[in-house]
Amino acid sequence: MNPQVDLLLAICVVYVGLLFWIAYAVDLRARKGRLNWLRSPVVYTLSISVYCTSWTFYGAVGSAARNGLEFITIYLGPTLVFVGWWFLLRKLVRIGRTQRITSIADLISSRYGKSPSLAVLVTLIAVTATTPYIALQLQSVTLSVQAITGEGGAATIGFWVAAGMALFTILFGTRNLDANERHHGVVAAIAVEAIVKLFALIAVGVFVVWGMAGGIGGIFDGVETERILGGAEVFGPRWAAITFLSATAIVCLPRQFQVTVVENIDERHLATASWLFPLYLFAMCLFTVPIAMMGLQVMPADANPDLYVLTLPLMAGREDLAMLAFIGGFSSATSMVIVAAIAVSTMVSNHIVVPVALSFLSPGAEGWGDLRGLVLVARRISIAVILGLGFVYFQLTGGSDALAAIGLIAFAGVAQFLPGLLGGVFWRGATRTGALTGLAAGALFWTYCLFLPSFDGGFLLSAATLAEGPWGIGALRPEALFGLTGLDPLVHALIWSLGVNTVLFLTVSVLTEAGPLERLQSAQFVDVFRASGQQQTRYEGRSANPEDLFILAQRILGAERAQRLFDQIARTQGRATGLPNPTTPMIARLERELAGAVGAASAHAMVGRIAGQGNLSMTELINIADETQALIETTRQLAEKSAELERAASQLREANERLRRLDSQKDDFLSQVSHELRTPMTSIRSFADILLDEDGVSPEQRARFTKIIHTECIRLTGLLDEILDLSQLEAGRHPPALSEIDPEQAAREAIDTITGLAVARGVRIEFQGSASGPVAANEDRLRQVLINLLSNAIKYNAASDPVIEVTLGERAGRTLIDISDNGGGVTADEAQTVFDKFARGERADRDQGAGLGLPISRAIMRNMGGDLTIEFRPDGSSFFRARLAQPEPAAKRKRA
Repeated sequence: MNPQVDLLLAICVVYVGLLFWIAYAVDLRARKGRLNWLRSPVVYTLSISVYCTSWTFYGAVGSAARNGLEFITIYLGPTLVFVGWWFLLRKLVRIGRTQRITSIADLISSRYGKSPSLAVLVTLIAVTATTPYIALQLQSVTLSVQAITGEGGAATIGFWVAAGMALFTILFGTRNLDANERHHGVVAAIAVEAIVKLFALIAVGVFVVWGMAGGIGGIFDGVETERILGGAEVFGPRWAAITFLSATAIVCLPRQFQVTVVENIDERHLATASWLFPLYLFAMCLFTVPIAMMGLQVMPADANPDLYVLTLPLMAGREDLAMLAFIGGFSSATSMVIVAAIAVSTMVSNHIVVPVALSFLSPGAEGWGDLRGLVLVARRISIAVILGLGFVYFQLTGGSDALAAIGLIAFAGVAQFLPGLLGGVFWRGATRTGALTGLAAGALFWTYCLFLPSFDGGFLLSAATLAEGPWGIGALRPEALFGLTGLDPLVHALIWSLGVNTVLFLTVSVLTEAGPLERLQSAQFVDVFRASGQQQTRYEGRSANPEDLFILAQRILGAERAQRLFDQIARTQGRATGLPNPTTPMIARLERELAGAVGAASAHAMVGRIAGQGNLSMTELINIADETQALIETTRQLAEKSAELERAASQLREANERLRRLDSQKDDFLSQVSHELRTPMTSIRSFADILLDEDGVSPEQRARFTKIIHTECIRLTGLLDEILDLSQLEAGRHPPALSEIDPEQAAREAIDTITGLAVARGVRIEFQGSASGPVAANEDRLRQVLINLLSNAIKYNAASDPVIEVTLGERAGRTLIDISDNGGGVTADEAQTVFDKFARGERADRDQGAGLGLPISRAIMRNMGGDLTIEFRPDGSSFFRARLAQPEPAAKRKRA
């Protein structure tokens, strides 16, 4: 094995072990309530730096080398949000805390009446958009490994990197469940990684500027400055689009929402992050241009600009610095993968797996007790699937795109959350239907215009479709939809996806009405500062009995949960035993916990009564009434919907099973028809081709070949007649004319007809029994059925002394003709399909008929008012039974 590979692997293992130790130690401290420095705004800000993935660590330099100052947009967008729009982040953090939000899917669905369908849609888009971002990390780590070790096999390296990251993420993020979905250990590890990648990038930059170029002036020698700094096209539509997308991503990326909103433990930390995070971004991009320009000077023309951070130290013989750069890139990739996988797997488990699991569990069932275990398993499987999808994307795209191009695909995908998110937190008139419609339409346009074209014709959309449009319709080309040409593909996709999304969201919201729960949630989201601000001060100067509060919590939350909550509060107050002091923060926290069970207004009324606020205002009474009415209405609708869904699910399962059987039968039918038709047609064509050769065929051969063609034509015609006959019989178009016939005579005539074949095969046919009278049947059709059954019994009988028994009898007003043989009969498994078209038993050869005889025979019997079935004796042997209808009495026929 390559020594460099061994060294690289050892460094990765040691580094991962260090991070895991940090995460474990911090989690241990957090469980003991010793957060201390974890509450630092610096740690919070560094965790937000998960935004700086391998895209920014490696890809920013590559973007600068290829597209000049365009790379600045990736840093400019988040800077604008944190400096100028930090109040949006503050509002999201406040909503997240008051509503106990666990993900961006949870926030959007909660705002719109806790809509499950909206949560599922957001989750699916998040999974899809995260896939190329995961592929980006795999590609960057794979390329960096190849650059250092010289090893090839990108697929192999990518696979093991994906597997390692999946294991790493599972160990990091799914060891246990937290009620608020906070991961203190992960946040601490991400903060450490933020320092590592910043230090590594600055170290490489310093070396390039002063170690290779000899100072700032040497950076600009030998490279046209215009290539990096100039170009009027730099500040065009693409510049604006990427700036907008990067600003959107800092809010809408699942991982960014996780660290910024979900993991936030103190809203005041945003004030520090509003200036410290932009400074961090500035430090990350400080040496981007110098590294890019030095790479263009000294590296070969075909060198990958995305790897200049790594290859420049290698070229200069600084393997130690190159290894540090690798660790920085590895930190960038792993931090992104950990947080993104945790965020997306949380959405998958909370909004897909758990609802599905609960639909199969009844209250009180044993499965409820292990629901936490189910959630953990679901998240671990989700993480593995997400990394697997990223690897598949990496394979399908061939890892050929620049890192920046792959990242922008993900940015455009999550940007579809923006209209519904902004409208939800600032506009009371936004409705669930509007958000769902806009989001679904935007996601479809993003998928068609940007995501699928990223595979370059390797997945779903072919290269011809990308170039000419579906069915050759140029107006439907994914990158020039409806004649919108001349635009950058990213700008084009953003205009269509986000434009349609926004228009539909606004239009449908105006035209539709929100439900009661939506209106309640909209008020809490839009007015979150006013509501939460009142909540923080409404207990000032009042007293409460902690025992009364504890009793109230027990009645609503349950004894165990209430005890655990009060113990936690007591520990935060420094009390080792006893109930906590009823301080304002303590009462406010208790109210939040109770609100999750009985509603915010009811919880406030209950706690306020105990805390000394005995009189309720008219507003609070109205809020309680609204909540109660909304709860009653929601409960009623849920009960109705549950019953409807159960009925619909049962019907769908039955219909799906019927469709599955019909589809399978259709496939079997087409397969068998093609086979049965192809055999005679092949013979006919072959001998016809020979006959066309006038010189090479003798008269004797011509006669023999003509006879073969004639025979095969008869065989082909017979098969087509059988198919047509069966089709007409099943449709009931030409029912056979019935008359009174003697069943014994019909049976004996059928036996006489088949006697020649029986004698030739050495089969003995025995007839017994009698009928008391005639039956209503068509004599020719009945003989056809009996002859088919007898011929099958003769052909497939492999006994040493083959015998066929034909028994005539009556039962329950029906005349029965039973045909059995000692050749083994039909097995129970074969009985399930023996009457299907083209079905043949295990003993049948491919040349023994087309498998239409029994389906035709059964159709004939049913058209005559009877039936053809397979019966089994107690010993397991089987026989065919033809049931015949008795003729109508004369008096009844006369009345008719």
